[in-house]
Amino acid sequence: MAQRDFYDVLGVSRGSSQDEIRRAYKKLARKHHPDVKPDDPNAQQAFSEITEAYEVLGDEEKRRKYDQFGHAFRGAGAEGGRGNPFEQYTGSGEIPDLESILSGMFGGGSPFSGGRGARKSSARPQKGQDAQAEMTVPFQVAVEGGTHEVSVQHSGKTERLSVRIPAGIDDGKVIRLAGQGNPGGHGAPAGDLLLTVRVAPHPWFRRETLNLLVDVPITPSEAALGAKIDVPTLTEGSLVLSVPAGTPSGARLRLRGKGVLDPKTQKRGDLLVVVKIVVPRSLSDEAKALYEKLAQAAPLSPRVNLWT
Repeated sequence: MAQRDFYDVLGVSRGSSQDEIRRAYKKLARKHHPDVKPDDPNAQQAFSEITEAYEVLGDEEKRRKYDQFGHAFRGAGAEGGRGNPFEQYTGSGEIPDLESILSGMFGGGSPFSGGRGARKSSARPQKGQDAQAEMTVPFQVAVEGGTHEVSVQHSGKTERLSVRIPAGIDDGKVIRLAGQGNPGGHGAPAGDLLLTVRVAPHPWFRRETLNLLVDVPITPSEAALGAKIDVPTLTEGSLVLSVPAGTPSGARLRLRGKGVLDPKTQKRGDLLVVVKIVVPRSLSDEAKALYEKLAQAAPLSPRVNLWT
């Protein structure tokens, strides 16, 4: 099945701004997130497709290459879209023999490895070169761990691999899959596949080391008088949080043990609820009269003597 155009996946036009693409992703992510549709077996696949499209179109450099080369952009070089046939050997620390290089260029058959006038190869068995690829995993999988599928190219064929993602993995970390790299020569074992993990953004949560942060709006009266509010967690649904009276906007209220699992200590970080006081944009006559009465009864302005 052909891969869908990333612009069609996000429902945006090719002339859309980065802000429009970001808004489209957030809207779709909220709609198709597996937490929202726990009983939908297709939710994970839909969310992964949306995330992959945003990971490319949300990055201006990747988007530019995608517009030029389409889905082949990851293997496209700087000149005419042709990849560098020696790229797999760059920085490997090994100098491959000519047979291995030509084998990689000509799909496993060097022009010197048989046929009339061919030079006999004296190359000895050599382990295959390591291959490199990127995979984007959903935010929750990166935090909680699990398995995620990735597509890799081998000899012109696409192969689907199921990769175990350790809990608490950071963006940019590399997972090594032994024996899943380029094939070895003359019966030698294949190299390894080095997967760089990219963590997709979450529509509500963000991460600071082992802590998770979520913005939660409250009303001015809830901030002034205190309140009990529902707040989302990544894995446990909504929990009730007490907002102390006099809480300022921007304050961080802590739910302990609701953050990211530390793979070394097996302890979790915290969930930090960032309070955002939201002022109503329009008021009824009754509400306006109450605010005016409140303004008269309220203490002095918080700006008094602030800059003296």
